[in-house]
Amino acid sequence: MGDFHQNGLVSTLHNLGQRPIVEIENELNQFKSVRPMGLVLPSLFSELEGPALSGIVDEITKVPYLEEVVVGLDNATQDEFKHSLDYFSRLPHHHRILWNDGPRLSAIDKKLRGIGLAPTHKGKGRNVWYCYGYILASGRSEAIALHDCDILTYDRGLLARLIYPIANPNFSYAFCKGYYSRIAGNKISGRVMRLFVTPLIRSLKKVCGNSEFLDYMDSFRYPLAGEFSMRAFVINDLRIPSDWGLEIGVLSEMKRNYATNRLCQTDIADIYDHKHQDLSLNDQEKGLSRMSVDIAKAFFRKLATNGEVFSSEIFRTIKATYYRVALDLIDTYHNDAIINGLHYDRHTEEQAVELFAKNLMIAGDDFLEKPMDKPFIPSWNRVISAIPDILEQLKEAVENDRKEHDGKC
Repeated sequence: MGDFHQNGLVSTLHNLGQRPIVEIENELNQFKSVRPMGLVLPSLFSELEGPALSGIVDEITKVPYLEEVVVGLDNATQDEFKHSLDYFSRLPHHHRILWNDGPRLSAIDKKLRGIGLAPTHKGKGRNVWYCYGYILASGRSEAIALHDCDILTYDRGLLARLIYPIANPNFSYAFCKGYYSRIAGNKISGRVMRLFVTPLIRSLKKVCGNSEFLDYMDSFRYPLAGEFSMRAFVINDLRIPSDWGLEIGVLSEMKRNYATNRLCQTDIADIYDHKHQDLSLNDQEKGLSRMSVDIAKAFFRKLATNGEVFSSEIFRTIKATYYRVALDLIDTYHNDAIINGLHYDRHTEEQAVELFAKNLMIAGDDFLEKPMDKPFIPSWNRVISAIPDILEQLKEAVENDRKEHDGKC
Protein backbone atom coordinates (compact mmCIF):
# COMPACT_ATOMS: atom_id res chain seq x y z
CA MET A 1 0.00 0.00 0.00
CA GLY A 2 1.22 3.52 -0.72
CA ASP A 3 2.85 5.32 2.18
CA PHE A 4 5.48 7.90 1.34
CA HIS A 5 5.65 9.65 4.72
CA GLN A 6 9.14 10.33 6.11
CA ASN A 7 9.13 10.56 9.88
CA GLY A 8 12.00 10.96 12.28
CA LEU A 9 15.75 11.02 11.74
CA VAL A 10 16.15 7.92 9.57
CA SER A 11 15.33 7.59 5.86
CA THR A 12 12.40 5.26 5.15
CA LEU A 13 12.35 3.33 1.86
CA HIS A 14 8.78 2.26 1.17
CA ASN A 15 7.23 -0.43 -0.97
CA LEU A 16 5.17 2.01 -3.00
CA GLY A 17 4.37 0.15 -6.18
CA GLN A 18 4.87 -3.58 -5.57
CA ARG A 19 7.77 -3.63 -8.01
CA PRO A 20 8.35 -7.13 -9.47
CA ILE A 21 11.02 -8.99 -7.56
CA VAL A 22 12.70 -10.06 -10.80
CA GLU A 23 13.44 -6.42 -11.62
CA ILE A 24 15.10 -5.87 -8.25
CA GLU A 25 17.10 -9.08 -8.56
CA ASN A 26 18.29 -8.09 -12.04
CA GLU A 27 19.69 -4.88 -10.59
CA LEU A 28 21.29 -6.74 -7.68
CA ASN A 29 22.93 -9.03 -10.24
CA GLN A 30 24.50 -5.96 -11.78
CA PHE A 31 25.61 -4.61 -8.40
CA LYS A 32 27.34 -7.83 -7.30
CA SER A 33 30.43 -7.23 -9.44
CA VAL A 34 31.04 -3.98 -7.54
CA ARG A 35 29.61 -4.96 -4.16
CA PRO A 36 29.51 -8.76 -3.57
CA MET A 37 26.70 -9.84 -1.26
CA GLY A 38 26.44 -12.37 1.55
CA LEU A 39 23.69 -13.68 3.82
CA VAL A 40 23.99 -14.66 7.49
CA LEU A 41 21.50 -17.13 8.97
CA PRO A 42 21.73 -17.55 12.78
CA SER A 43 19.95 -20.81 13.55
CA LEU A 44 19.23 -23.30 16.28
CA PHE A 45 19.40 -26.92 15.19
CA SER A 46 15.75 -27.26 16.22
CA GLU A 47 14.85 -24.86 13.41
CA LEU A 48 16.08 -27.43 10.88
CA GLU A 49 13.25 -29.61 12.19
CA GLY A 50 10.68 -26.78 12.27
CA PRO A 51 8.11 -25.68 9.69
CA ALA A 52 9.85 -22.53 8.41
CA LEU A 53 13.50 -23.12 7.55
CA SER A 54 13.06 -25.62 4.74
CA GLY A 55 10.89 -23.14 2.86
CA ILE A 56 13.43 -20.39 3.51
CA VAL A 57 16.26 -22.49 2.07
CA ASP A 58 14.13 -23.38 -0.95
CA GLU A 59 13.61 -19.68 -1.63
CA ILE A 60 17.29 -18.83 -1.13
CA THR A 61 18.27 -21.44 -3.74
CA LYS A 62 16.50 -19.23 -6.31
CA VAL A 63 18.50 -16.12 -5.37
CA PRO A 64 20.98 -15.37 -8.18
CA TYR A 65 23.11 -12.59 -6.72
CA LEU A 66 24.53 -14.00 -3.45
CA GLU A 67 28.26 -14.61 -3.19
CA GLU A 68 28.04 -16.62 0.03
CA VAL A 69 25.72 -17.89 2.75
CA VAL A 70 26.99 -18.27 6.33
CA VAL A 71 24.92 -20.34 8.75
CA GLY A 72 25.54 -20.10 12.49
CA LEU A 73 24.40 -23.38 14.07
CA ASP A 74 23.67 -23.52 17.81
CA ASN A 75 22.71 -26.43 20.08
CA ALA A 76 23.84 -29.17 17.68
CA THR A 77 25.51 -32.49 18.39
CA GLN A 78 28.06 -34.02 16.02
CA ASP A 79 25.41 -36.07 14.23
CA GLU A 80 23.17 -33.02 13.99
CA PHE A 81 26.01 -31.00 12.49
CA LYS A 82 26.52 -33.72 9.88
CA HIS A 83 22.80 -33.57 9.14
CA SER A 84 23.00 -29.79 8.74
CA LEU A 85 25.74 -30.14 6.12
CA ASP A 86 23.40 -32.29 4.06
CA TYR A 87 20.40 -30.05 4.83
CA PHE A 88 22.05 -26.94 3.41
CA SER A 89 23.87 -28.74 0.60
CA ARG A 90 21.13 -27.82 -1.89
CA LEU A 91 22.25 -24.19 -1.73
CA PRO A 92 24.02 -23.40 -5.04
CA HIS A 93 26.06 -20.61 -3.44
CA HIS A 94 29.34 -20.90 -1.59
CA HIS A 95 28.14 -21.68 1.92
CA ARG A 96 29.66 -22.57 5.26
CA ILE A 97 28.20 -23.68 8.60
CA LEU A 98 29.67 -22.57 11.91
CA TRP A 99 29.23 -25.48 14.34
CA ASN A 100 29.33 -23.26 17.41
CA ASP A 101 29.20 -26.15 19.87
CA GLY A 102 31.85 -28.21 18.08
CA PRO A 103 35.30 -28.81 19.61
CA ARG A 104 37.17 -26.49 17.22
CA LEU A 105 34.98 -23.41 17.66
CA SER A 106 34.63 -24.20 21.37
CA ALA A 107 38.44 -24.13 21.63
CA ILE A 108 38.51 -20.69 20.00
CA ASP A 109 35.80 -19.51 22.38
CA LYS A 110 37.80 -20.83 25.34
CA LYS A 111 40.91 -19.00 24.14
CA LEU A 112 38.93 -15.74 23.91
CA ARG A 113 37.39 -16.30 27.34
CA GLY A 114 40.87 -16.64 28.77
CA ILE A 115 41.61 -13.02 27.88
CA GLY A 116 38.12 -11.68 28.56
CA LEU A 117 37.11 -11.21 24.92
CA ALA A 118 34.54 -13.99 24.43
CA PRO A 119 30.75 -13.61 24.45
CA THR A 120 29.51 -14.09 28.00
CA HIS A 121 26.13 -15.64 27.13
CA LYS A 122 24.98 -18.19 24.62
CA GLY A 123 22.25 -17.00 22.27
CA LYS A 124 21.59 -15.17 19.05
CA GLY A 125 24.04 -12.35 19.81
CA ARG A 126 26.93 -14.78 20.24
CA ASN A 127 25.90 -16.69 17.12
CA VAL A 128 25.73 -13.53 15.01
CA TRP A 129 29.07 -12.29 16.36
CA TYR A 130 30.93 -15.42 15.28
CA CYS A 131 29.17 -15.41 11.89
CA TYR A 132 30.29 -11.83 11.33
CA GLY A 133 33.81 -12.84 12.29
CA TYR A 134 33.72 -15.53 9.61
CA ILE A 135 32.41 -12.99 7.07
CA LEU A 136 35.48 -10.86 7.79
CA ALA A 137 37.71 -13.94 7.55
CA SER A 138 36.27 -15.09 4.22
CA GLY A 139 36.55 -11.66 2.61
CA ARG A 140 33.97 -12.64 0.01
CA SER A 141 31.21 -10.12 0.78
CA GLU A 142 31.03 -6.34 0.99
CA ALA A 143 27.27 -6.14 1.66
CA ILE A 144 25.76 -8.50 4.22
CA ALA A 145 22.15 -9.22 5.08
CA LEU A 146 20.92 -11.10 8.13
CA HIS A 147 17.51 -12.57 8.85
CA ASP A 148 16.00 -15.12 11.20
CA CYS A 149 15.31 -18.76 10.38
CA ASP A 150 11.75 -19.02 11.73
CA ILE A 151 9.90 -16.86 9.17
CA LEU A 152 6.81 -18.82 8.14
CA THR A 153 5.81 -16.38 5.38
CA TYR A 154 9.27 -16.02 3.80
CA ASP A 155 9.84 -15.32 0.13
CA ARG A 156 13.04 -14.19 -1.55
CA GLY A 157 11.63 -10.70 -2.10
CA LEU A 158 12.25 -10.05 1.59
CA LEU A 159 15.98 -10.60 1.12
CA ALA A 160 16.14 -8.55 -2.08
CA ARG A 161 14.47 -5.52 -0.51
CA LEU A 162 16.56 -5.89 2.66
CA ILE A 163 19.95 -5.91 0.96
CA TYR A 164 19.22 -3.54 -1.94
CA PRO A 165 19.89 -0.25 -0.05
CA ILE A 166 23.31 -1.56 1.03
CA ALA A 167 24.21 -3.26 -2.25
CA ASN A 168 23.37 -0.34 -4.55
CA PRO A 169 26.71 1.46 -5.07
CA ASN A 170 24.85 4.70 -5.83
CA PHE A 171 23.40 4.77 -2.30
CA SER A 172 25.48 5.94 0.65
CA TYR A 173 23.87 3.77 3.35
CA ALA A 174 26.08 1.72 5.66
CA PHE A 175 23.20 0.06 7.55
CA CYS A 176 19.59 -0.84 6.77
CA LYS A 177 16.87 -2.07 9.11
CA GLY A 178 13.94 -4.08 7.78
CA TYR A 179 10.38 -3.42 8.89
CA TYR A 180 6.94 -4.90 8.21
CA SER A 181 3.46 -5.06 9.69
CA ARG A 182 2.83 -7.85 12.20
CA ILE A 183 -0.55 -9.29 11.32
CA ALA A 184 -0.95 -13.05 11.73
CA GLY A 185 -3.89 -15.36 12.32
CA ASN A 186 -6.40 -12.50 11.98
CA LYS A 187 -4.87 -10.57 14.86
CA ILE A 188 -2.19 -7.97 15.55
CA SER A 189 1.10 -9.50 16.71
CA GLY A 190 4.35 -7.87 17.83
CA ARG A 191 3.41 -7.43 21.49
CA VAL A 192 6.84 -6.41 22.78
CA MET A 193 7.14 -3.71 20.13
CA ARG A 194 3.58 -2.38 20.44
CA LEU A 195 3.05 -2.73 24.17
CA PHE A 196 6.55 -2.23 25.52
CA VAL A 197 9.11 -0.53 23.29
CA THR A 198 6.91 2.23 21.84
CA PRO A 199 5.31 3.26 25.16
CA LEU A 200 8.68 2.95 26.92
CA ILE A 201 10.35 5.35 24.48
CA ARG A 202 7.49 7.83 24.88
CA SER A 203 7.64 7.48 28.66
CA LEU A 204 11.40 8.04 28.73
CA LYS A 205 10.88 11.22 26.70
CA LYS A 206 8.40 12.46 29.30
CA VAL A 207 10.51 11.57 32.32
CA CYS A 208 14.05 12.16 31.05
CA GLY A 209 13.28 14.82 28.48
CA ASN A 210 13.70 14.74 24.72
CA SER A 211 17.02 13.43 23.45
CA GLU A 212 18.41 12.82 19.99
CA PHE A 213 18.86 9.14 20.89
CA LEU A 214 15.21 8.67 21.85
CA ASP A 215 14.07 10.58 18.74
CA TYR A 216 16.34 8.33 16.70
CA MET A 217 14.94 5.13 18.22
CA ASP A 218 11.41 6.43 17.75
CA SER A 219 12.15 6.88 14.03
CA PHE A 220 12.28 3.11 13.43
CA ARG A 221 8.98 1.51 12.58
CA TYR A 222 10.01 -1.90 13.91
CA PRO A 223 13.26 -1.65 15.90
CA LEU A 224 12.88 -5.25 17.14
CA ALA A 225 12.91 -6.72 13.63
CA GLY A 226 15.57 -9.41 13.35
CA GLU A 227 16.31 -8.45 9.76
CA PHE A 228 19.03 -5.95 8.88
CA SER A 229 21.85 -5.44 6.42
CA MET A 230 25.16 -3.59 6.54
CA ARG A 231 28.41 -2.95 4.72
CA ALA A 232 31.20 -5.32 5.74
CA PHE A 233 33.35 -2.54 7.18
CA VAL A 234 30.64 -1.86 9.77
CA ILE A 235 31.38 -5.22 11.41
CA ASN A 236 34.90 -4.27 12.50
CA ASP A 237 33.81 -1.74 15.14
CA LEU A 238 30.41 -3.23 15.94
CA ARG A 239 29.84 -4.27 19.55
CA ILE A 240 27.01 -6.80 19.62
CA PRO A 241 24.89 -7.34 22.75
CA SER A 242 24.80 -10.94 23.91
CA ASP A 243 21.30 -10.83 25.43
CA TRP A 244 17.75 -10.14 24.17
CA GLY A 245 18.75 -6.51 23.69
CA LEU A 246 20.51 -7.45 20.42
CA GLU A 247 18.37 -5.40 18.03
CA ILE A 248 18.19 -2.33 20.30
CA GLY A 249 21.91 -2.60 20.97
CA VAL A 250 22.80 -2.80 17.28
CA LEU A 251 20.71 0.30 16.55
CA SER A 252 22.45 2.10 19.42
CA GLU A 253 25.83 1.14 17.95
CA MET A 254 24.83 2.48 14.56
CA LYS A 255 23.88 5.80 16.16
CA ARG A 256 27.21 5.89 17.98
CA ASN A 257 29.34 5.09 14.93
CA TYR A 258 27.55 6.76 11.99
CA ALA A 259 25.63 9.86 11.02
CA THR A 260 21.93 9.19 10.57
CA ASN A 261 22.13 9.92 6.84
CA ARG A 262 24.17 6.69 6.54
CA LEU A 263 21.26 4.70 8.03
CA CYS A 264 17.87 3.70 6.63
CA GLN A 265 14.91 1.38 7.07
CA THR A 266 13.04 -0.45 4.34
CA ASP A 267 9.67 -2.17 3.97
CA ILE A 268 10.52 -5.82 3.29
CA ALA A 269 7.22 -7.72 3.58
CA ASP A 270 3.45 -7.23 3.35
CA ILE A 271 2.87 -10.29 5.56
CA TYR A 272 5.30 -11.53 8.20
CA ASP A 273 4.77 -14.35 10.66
CA HIS A 274 7.28 -16.34 12.66
CA LYS A 275 7.65 -18.42 15.81
CA HIS A 276 5.89 -16.66 18.68
CA GLN A 277 7.51 -16.45 22.10
CA ASP A 278 5.41 -17.19 25.17
CA LEU A 279 4.60 -14.21 27.39
CA SER A 280 5.95 -16.20 30.38
CA LEU A 281 3.89 -14.56 33.10
CA ASN A 282 5.38 -16.73 35.87
CA ASP A 283 9.04 -16.92 34.85
CA GLN A 284 11.11 -13.78 34.37
CA GLU A 285 13.95 -15.79 32.79
CA LYS A 286 11.95 -16.93 29.77
CA GLY A 287 10.00 -15.69 26.78
CA LEU A 288 8.80 -12.14 26.34
CA SER A 289 9.27 -11.46 30.04
CA ARG A 290 13.04 -11.98 29.78
CA MET A 291 13.09 -10.05 26.52
CA SER A 292 11.42 -6.99 28.08
CA VAL A 293 13.91 -6.89 30.96
CA ASP A 294 16.92 -7.06 28.64
CA ILE A 295 15.48 -4.41 26.30
CA ALA A 296 14.77 -2.05 29.19
CA LYS A 297 18.34 -2.43 30.47
CA ALA A 298 19.64 -1.71 26.97
CA PHE A 299 17.76 1.61 26.97
CA PHE A 300 18.89 2.48 30.50
CA ARG A 301 22.54 1.73 29.70
CA LYS A 302 22.51 3.87 26.57
CA LEU A 303 20.83 6.81 28.28
CA ALA A 304 23.31 6.54 31.16
CA THR A 305 26.23 6.79 28.73
CA ASN A 306 24.60 9.99 27.45
CA GLY A 307 24.67 11.46 30.96
CA GLU A 308 21.25 10.47 32.32
CA VAL A 309 21.28 9.81 36.08
CA PHE A 310 18.94 7.07 37.30
CA SER A 311 17.63 6.19 40.75
CA SER A 312 14.94 3.98 42.23
CA GLU A 313 12.61 6.99 42.40
CA ILE A 314 13.11 7.76 38.70
CA PHE A 315 12.48 4.13 37.75
CA ARG A 316 9.21 4.21 39.70
CA THR A 317 8.22 7.34 37.79
CA ILE A 318 9.13 5.68 34.49
CA LYS A 319 7.02 2.66 35.45
CA ALA A 320 3.96 4.78 36.31
CA THR A 321 4.32 6.84 33.14
CA TYR A 322 4.81 3.74 31.00
CA TYR A 323 1.71 2.07 32.45
CA ARG A 324 -0.51 5.02 31.56
CA VAL A 325 0.95 5.46 28.05
CA ALA A 326 0.66 1.72 27.32
CA LEU A 327 -2.97 1.54 28.44
CA ASP A 328 -3.82 4.50 26.21
CA LEU A 329 -2.17 2.69 23.27
CA ILE A 330 -4.31 -0.37 23.96
CA ASP A 331 -7.36 1.76 23.15
CA THR A 332 -5.73 2.73 19.86
CA TYR A 333 -4.79 -0.86 18.95
CA HIS A 334 -8.29 -2.04 19.84
CA ASN A 335 -9.86 0.52 17.52
CA ASP A 336 -7.35 -0.23 14.76
CA ALA A 337 -8.18 -3.94 15.00
CA ILE A 338 -11.93 -3.33 14.91
CA ILE A 339 -11.87 -1.13 11.81
CA ASN A 340 -9.77 -3.76 10.02
CA GLY A 341 -11.94 -6.69 11.11
CA LEU A 342 -9.22 -8.25 13.26
CA HIS A 343 -9.60 -10.12 16.54
CA TYR A 344 -8.32 -8.23 19.60
CA ASP A 345 -8.02 -9.76 23.08
CA ARG A 346 -7.92 -6.76 25.38
CA HIS A 347 -7.50 -8.90 28.51
CA THR A 348 -4.26 -10.55 27.38
CA GLU A 349 -2.97 -7.20 26.09
CA GLU A 350 -3.48 -5.62 29.52
CA GLN A 351 -1.89 -8.68 31.15
CA ALA A 352 1.19 -8.08 29.01
CA VAL A 353 1.33 -4.39 29.99
CA GLU A 354 1.08 -5.28 33.68
CA LEU A 355 3.95 -7.76 33.30
CA PHE A 356 6.11 -5.30 31.36
CA ALA A 357 5.47 -2.57 33.97
CA LYS A 358 6.67 -4.91 36.71
CA ASN A 359 9.70 -5.86 34.64
CA LEU A 360 10.68 -2.21 34.25
CA MET A 361 11.35 -2.09 37.99
CA ILE A 362 13.23 -5.39 37.85
CA ALA A 363 15.38 -4.04 35.03
CA GLY A 364 15.94 -0.77 36.91
CA ASP A 365 16.97 -2.53 40.11
CA ASP A 366 19.32 -4.81 38.18
CA PHE A 367 20.85 -1.78 36.43
CA LEU A 368 21.48 -0.02 39.76
CA GLU A 369 22.94 -3.14 41.37
CA LYS A 370 25.34 -3.85 38.49
CA PRO A 371 26.29 -0.49 36.97
CA MET A 372 29.56 -1.92 35.56
CA ASP A 373 27.82 -4.77 33.73
CA LYS A 374 29.30 -5.27 30.24
CA PRO A 375 26.62 -6.84 28.01
CA PHE A 376 28.42 -6.03 24.76
CA ILE A 377 30.72 -8.51 23.08
CA PRO A 378 34.02 -6.78 22.18
CA SER A 379 34.38 -5.55 18.61
CA TRP A 380 36.32 -7.68 16.16
CA ASN A 381 38.87 -4.89 15.86
CA ARG A 382 39.69 -5.31 19.54
CA VAL A 383 39.87 -9.09 19.27
CA ILE A 384 42.18 -8.87 16.25
CA SER A 385 44.46 -6.48 18.11
CA ALA A 386 44.80 -9.06 20.89
CA ILE A 387 45.11 -12.12 18.61
CA PRO A 388 46.21 -10.92 15.15
CA ASP A 389 45.54 -14.25 13.41
CA ILE A 390 42.16 -14.95 15.06
CA LEU A 391 40.22 -14.65 11.80
CA GLU A 392 42.52 -17.16 10.13
CA GLN A 393 42.01 -19.50 13.08
CA LEU A 394 38.24 -19.12 12.82
CA LYS A 395 38.20 -19.77 9.07
CA GLU A 396 40.47 -22.80 9.42
CA ALA A 397 38.26 -24.28 12.16
CA VAL A 398 35.13 -23.92 10.01
CA GLU A 399 36.85 -25.46 6.98
CA ASN A 400 38.24 -28.36 9.00
CA ASP A 401 34.84 -29.09 10.54
CA ARG A 402 33.38 -29.26 7.05
CA LYS A 403 36.13 -31.48 5.66
CA GLU A 404 35.99 -33.87 8.60
CA HIS A 405 32.23 -34.35 8.69
CA ASP A 406 31.05 -33.87 5.10
CA GLY A 407 31.27 -37.17 3.25
CA LYS A 408 31.17 -35.27 -0.05
CA CYS A 409 34.52 -33.56 0.59
